[in-house]
Amino acid sequence: MTIDSTGYQPKPHELQTGWLADIAGRTPAAYFGMVLGLAGLGNAWRAAEQTWHVGVGASEYILALAVAVWAILVLLFLVKASLARDKLAAEVDHPVQCCFVGLIGVATMLVAGAVEPYSYAAAVALFIVGFAFTSIFAVWRTGGLWHGERDQATTTAVLYLPTVAGSFVTATIASSLGHQDWGQLAFGAGIFSWLAIESVLLHRLLTGPMMLPALRPTLGVQLAPAPVGAVAYIAVSGGAPDVFAHALIGYGLLQLVVLLRLSRWLREAGAVMGFWAFSFGATSIATAPIRLLGHGDTAAISLIAPVAFALANVFVLGLVIMTLWLLLSGRMYGRPSPAR
Repeated sequence: MTIDSTGYQPKPHELQTGWLADIAGRTPAAYFGMVLGLAGLGNAWRAAEQTWHVGVGASEYILALAVAVWAILVLLFLVKASLARDKLAAEVDHPVQCCFVGLIGVATMLVAGAVEPYSYAAAVALFIVGFAFTSIFAVWRTGGLWHGERDQATTTAVLYLPTVAGSFVTATIASSLGHQDWGQLAFGAGIFSWLAIESVLLHRLLTGPMMLPALRPTLGVQLAPAPVGAVAYIAVSGGAPDVFAHALIGYGLLQLVVLLRLSRWLREAGAVMGFWAFSFGATSIATAPIRLLGHGDTAAISLIAPVAFALANVFVLGLVIMTLWLLLSGRMYGRPSPAR
């Protein structure tokens, strides 16, 4: 226990609050990417269990872990909003980190999808909260971007998160709750936002300065729109295999192989939590083909589905191991500032 220069001795509850506020202040919204990756893998397992009749129940354990991580992160962000408002304000004002704030609502909607088989009412309540947060933040952030005068070097794939990821997940979960008509509207918002932002990002990648190593893991979000969009399209369309679903998966595979070609360049960032940005796209590129198989698809999709599913499991397991190592080694949050 420390005593300041005035002789004041902090009370035990104040020390505990200070510790919690410190951890919450150093927890970025980007960590909600863990929820997206775990929920994505859990949904891939749900699809596999339904399509291939694999009765191991792994999906529910993975989704339970996703819900637990979500609950911890939501608690930390509530603490951050009340006890470390300066840190939250700085994050919201940051040209890159700000877009990750939208993941709070997206993750909440995915949790709604996870709990829907157990409680429809709870799922609807969570979906409404997640959708409201996602929509308000997406409109606010998009309006800010339209002001212009943005530094091109800070233009990264995280720009997809507020409108594209938010809309596609809204479409998927709304459909699973029985509202495909609303899901179709959300899908339209997502796909046209994706196409518009894609051109901006490719222009920046092709003509702008080389991305700094610390920003390169954000390219993982580049993988997500096509396969996440494919999952959403399958949900809102009823699931019948068609050329558009195949086209979305095909474009996702193209993004995947380009990112694999850049793997050495991406690894220059080191072992960082930012690589969870790849997880939602990687798990969705496994989920979409399995869903199509469940609706009678064959040929190419039947070959892609098991390979993509296996790779998604290996990749997310690797991320979990990396995260545990970062946490146990003290590198996940960095060194806390010394007490004064």
